[in-house]
Amino acid sequence: MFAKKHHFRVFIIIMSAILAFLMTGVITFINTGFDTGFLLRWGRAFVIAWPFALSIVLLLGPHVRTIAERLCTQDD
Repeated sequence: MFAKKHHFRVFIIIMSAILAFLMTGVITFINTGFDTGFLLRWGRAFVIAWPFALSIVLLLGPHVRTIAERLCTQDD
């Protein structure tokens, strides 16, 4: 579907979406409880949060990957 050179970008998009989806769900539930408007509030929170999550991962992801590579230098 996508070229292998885009692996990290696709990973970032998928991972940020999953994290934003789960975190906004948990926080929305904690803050407002589960009632008839829950899904609408969760959806609204996700639409707001995902661009922020994606931007943060795009900006910091390469740096975090470099740090992780430096920390994980030993073979088993």
